[in-house]
Amino acid sequence: MASQSLAKVGILSIGDMGMGIAKLLVANGFSVVTNVTGRSQETADRAKAANVEVLPSDAALAAHCDVIFSVVPPRDALATAQRIVDALPEAKRAADRPLYFADMNAVAPSTCKTIAGLFAAAGTNPPVHLVDGCILGGPPKILPAAATPPVVTPTEGSGSGAGKGPYTISSDASAPAEWYRPLMPTSGPHNLDAFPTLAATLNSRHISENIGSASGLKMCFAAMSKGYSAIAIQAFTTAHKLGVLEDLQWAMNSIVPGRVKQTEGALTGMAPKAYRWVREMEEISDTFSQEAGFAPDLFRGAAGVFKAVAEDTVLGQEKIGQRKRGRTAEDVASAMAEGLEAKQKKQKKDE
Repeated sequence: MASQSLAKVGILSIGDMGMGIAKLLVANGFSVVTNVTGRSQETADRAKAANVEVLPSDAALAAHCDVIFSVVPPRDALATAQRIVDALPEAKRAADRPLYFADMNAVAPSTCKTIAGLFAAAGTNPPVHLVDGCILGGPPKILPAAATPPVVTPTEGSGSGAGKGPYTISSDASAPAEWYRPLMPTSGPHNLDAFPTLAATLNSRHISENIGSASGLKMCFAAMSKGYSAIAIQAFTTAHKLGVLEDLQWAMNSIVPGRVKQTEGALTGMAPKAYRWVREMEEISDTFSQEAGFAPDLFRGAAGVFKAVAEDTVLGQEKIGQRKRGRTAEDVASAMAEGLEAKQKKQKKDE
């Protein structure tokens, strides 16, 4: 069992989610490090501004850390794990100090099992303890005082290491809840309870001893959230082309008003992330096909929707915090229609 002193934490990489996790940990007294080799100077500066130490190599990261969190686009999950495998011989860790590698990416259970195989095949001493994890919700962030939600605390027998269990909600306004924290379930033979303060800070809850359970949970959750975004993109864009977008919005407000805000958020929030969601939809497709026997078509189609956003429209150029297009549902539909029409014209011209 690892020491209960604050764990030394590495994060790959410092994107929107990784930065949110880093800031939350730093605010709670953790030492957080990263390696930004190959990344932009802007990324390095952003890390340093958040009091994240920038180390010169993956070997330095593997030598320094107790836990490394992999928080990357799904397409980079395997390569990121391989980076740490390759760095381990040079890291020269003490035999009584295993490294915990928490794969928190949106990948299929089969992909996480492949990652587990990479570390098992490496045969390092000490071995790497793989934690299959996922992130449900947006990046951690400080909440305005007025927006502080009720505090959710586990009831007796439902701690982070106890698997499934009921939760209670307290409306005590004096309870500390200044950060929004997503849920971070884990699974597999190893978990973050080896570092209790870290697990508590990150809202972690171990749900199963099986590698693949947490990844599978993420896939099922994302199917109903990001999958809905793909449906909304097609519906709103088609309604725009038909000249009935205002009528669609009117009908939704009249019949399903609770879904209006969800749909607006699904449309306006997805543009900067669409390129990431292509592979995520493919991972969902693999999950539903491999684990439940469904045909892969549905979420392969959703992947195609996000690929169109990323590659065929101006929305693919959007960056978080620097938004220009797609800030309203109407503009998402307009930009999509413009991009798809231009692509169709080009295809006809090339025929």
